[in-house]
Amino acid sequence: MNNNKSNRHRIFSSYVSVVVSISMVLFLFGILSFTIVNIKNVSANFKESLTMSIYLKDEAKSVDLNQIKNSLISSEFVKDLKYISKDDAVSIMKTEFGEDFINELGYNPLINSFDINLKSEYVDGKKIDSISNLLANNNNFIDDIQYDKDLVSMMNANLKKITLWIFPTTIILFVISVLIINSSIKLAIYSNRWTIKTMQLVGATKRFIRKPFIIKNIFLGLFSSILASTLLYFTIFYIDKKIPFIDMFNNIYIFYVFSSIIILGVLISWISTYFATQKLLNLNTEKLYN
Repeated sequence: MNNNKSNRHRIFSSYVSVVVSISMVLFLFGILSFTIVNIKNVSANFKESLTMSIYLKDEAKSVDLNQIKNSLISSEFVKDLKYISKDDAVSIMKTEFGEDFINELGYNPLINSFDINLKSEYVDGKKIDSISNLLANNNNFIDDIQYDKDLVSMMNANLKKITLWIFPTTIILFVISVLIINSSIKLAIYSNRWTIKTMQLVGATKRFIRKPFIIKNIFLGLFSSILASTLLYFTIFYIDKKIPFIDMFNNIYIFYVFSSIIILGVLISWISTYFATQKLLNLNTEKLYN
């Protein structure tokens, strides 16, 4: 009676171990998958957050400003545009530095400007320089154009490194996922080795013996996939709320990633169970004691 209870407890523990192992591995795989499918959006959002400031000459009239504004809006490279007047610039300076320099100087030394955000595909050192030259040469009322060149170079270099490493990391994690899930299922199957051998000794066919284990572990793989997907859903929901510009909470991405997790969990469970039971079925009874 105690042996039966002990065996049931051991088998149950092995199933729990399988579910936990598969769930955690698939969860990590899902996080990385979301990173991959969102890498383009994240990269674009970072690039489009860069501001280019176009400073205007004092002699520019309202009609000139509107002409420049319309030209920028209609251009293919501008994502967003904001006009900052001299008075607005003073208010910004007061807010940031807390000093009213107008009273000390007696005049406003700041100038009108446009702050523009470029589309992500144009956030490149050479392309930005070309855009700056194009704008400066085609408009006499533009005094100066400034942007953070070092930030652009650093941003592009880091994004290139991330893209370069993300795919090898995915492949490595996928291999590790398969190995961990396979090992967990092997241990669970091995705990049933005497049951398998007993069925084989009484004449049961290999297919008949394998079937219940495959069905059970496919169910465990499916349950683990759903558990991992649920945990992943709440994780990306939290990330999306805390860092909204990343835009991870996309229904298309969710569908593809969750489908991949479920397919992966079920497929690996089925294949691992098949080969684990096949190995035990081909094993001599004497070797079970070793």
